[in-house]
Amino acid sequence: MSSLNKILIPFDFSEASVNGLEYAVNFVGDKRPINILGLYVGTMPISESDNEKLEKDFLKLLDSFDVKLKITPKFITDTGEVISTILSAQQRSNADLIMMGTMGDKITDEAITNTSKLVLEANCPVISIPYGTSIQEPKNIALVMGGEKIDDKEVLETLLDVARTFNARVHVLTIYKDSVYDEEAIKESNEKLLEYYLEHFYAEHTFRKSKDVEQGILDYIKQKNIDLLTILPRNHTEKSTPSEGRLTKLLTLHSEIPVLALD
Repeated sequence: MSSLNKILIPFDFSEASVNGLEYAVNFVGDKRPINILGLYVGTMPISESDNEKLEKDFLKLLDSFDVKLKITPKFITDTGEVISTILSAQQRSNADLIMMGTMGDKITDEAITNTSKLVLEANCPVISIPYGTSIQEPKNIALVMGGEKIDDKEVLETLLDVARTFNARVHVLTIYKDSVYDEEAIKESNEKLLEYYLEHFYAEHTFRKSKDVEQGILDYIKQKNIDLLTILPRNHTEKSTPSEGRLTKLLTLHSEIPVLALD
């Protein structure tokens, strides 16, 4: 049974958010009983008439995607700082997943977008959807891992749900800068766990050497025709200090395919 029952979609009618919404609608499809909750965050209080117009425009846009959803989506508005308001809405609504469109920033490494900030602060899985990405079902998923032993096994649940939903193959990738990891016991433990929790969807575990970890991941995506990139945060592994999220931020900014950050 799937654990994906409700998806929260921050939406501001920008091109990136429209693209993200279309991806999400096709992700849910016409056979899955998943609730979609659209959220518009304003900086100023929104009048009742404006609220009604926003909801009407949102539903009209959904109709234009020509996907008959099993459950009619809902739309709400709120006022406040964007990220904190989204996170509060996720908790109140008990959404299992946030999906958010992004323009990204392929030029600089230092930019912080609302989407990249949300991915770092959320305590639930988030899929960031770059503008211009193909609206298609994920069939080849890459899970990026380090050499640490996985501590929080339940974090793989969302990944397994997605793999089951789309009958997708999960390719595990480890990029190392100098020498391949020597902790054979940890490697073996992870392999068994991956095989068990990802079932028959687990395809392979590839180890690659690259001085630039991000570029190594992006190259792998193109070579393997990956259509969904999955990141396992450091705070779900044993004996590892949580990273500052730099790699997660960079991939959210630079990836041309959707990025699923597990949490």
